Amino acid sequence: MQLDLNLLRALDVLLEEGSVGGAAFRLNLSEPAMSRTLGRIRRVTGDAILVRSGRFMTPTPYALSIQEQVHATVLQARALLQPPEALDLATLQRSFTLRGHDALLDALVPHVVSEVTRQAPRVQLRLLSETQGRTDEEVQDLRRGETDLMLGAAPPPAPDLVTEVVGHDHLTVALRAQHPLLTGELTAERFAAAQHVSVSRRGRLHGPVDVALAKQGLTREVVVAVPVAAVAAQLAAQSELLISVPAKMMGATLSALGLERRPVPVRVEPVPVMMTWHMRTDGDAASRWFRDEVRGVVRQILS
Repeated sequence: MQLDLNLLRALDVLLEEGSVGGAAFRLNLSEPAMSRTLGRIRRVTGDAILVRSGRFMTPTPYALSIQEQVHATVLQARALLQPPEALDLATLQRSFTLRGHDALLDALVPHVVSEVTRQAPRVQLRLLSETQGRTDEEVQDLRRGETDLMLGAAPPPAPDLVTEVVGHDHLTVALRAQHPLLTGELTAERFAAAQHVSVSRRGRLHGPVDVALAKQGLTREVVVAVPVAAVAAQLAAQSELLISVPAKMMGATLSALGLERRPVPVRVEPVPVMMTWHMRTDGDAASRWFRDEVRGVVRQILS
């Protein structure tokens, strides 16, 4: 039997999309043509691969067992057949999409935009915030190439994604000028007795600070959870609410709002800053250059 690499590519996309229509769109085929391709895959493998389950299609146990291997094989084949490219930044015409935590983007964007446009004037940048807890969507966007690079503290887990720890930040307590807690030492007890804002894209009211307080037998009152750190900073500037945010990433925002800073009075582990990308871009010179630029800016901010 002659191996058809196009079938392998089609199988990879079908398993990623979980539908004939989605795979057809990705591969620029009609749905009937994609259905015929699925039929060929079924004949070759002797397995249904995808079965109808109500409005959706569900992968078979066999399909799930080979999904990672199929994807890795497609990536290896692409790398072998793709010739090395010479990178000319002056003429490079690409669009890069960077997704990340809002505090990171606020700190990075001015520097990244300045450096990228200086070196590669024809490159376009798209900046996206983190999704509201939809990790699967973030993984699929990386796989489809709709996101080139992700920045955050908790990268989505997937075997075909590459994650690199670029640095760490530490939390600081931010509070408005003339706040009563600025007088005297900010002890764990005084900190816990205050009212707080939680920053969580999933709307969580508890986090690492609460875990650290609990170890000392203390609890705090979180009166509101917001998904964006800049909003939390605005609330702190206009009230007596406290926020605990990454010190270096949020430094410029806190200063602009005139917020005072104090050390968090309990032990909280440093916040990791991680870059995540899809392994298929490892060999792409333009993608490597973009990651290098973002990495350099992140390290400069965290230094």
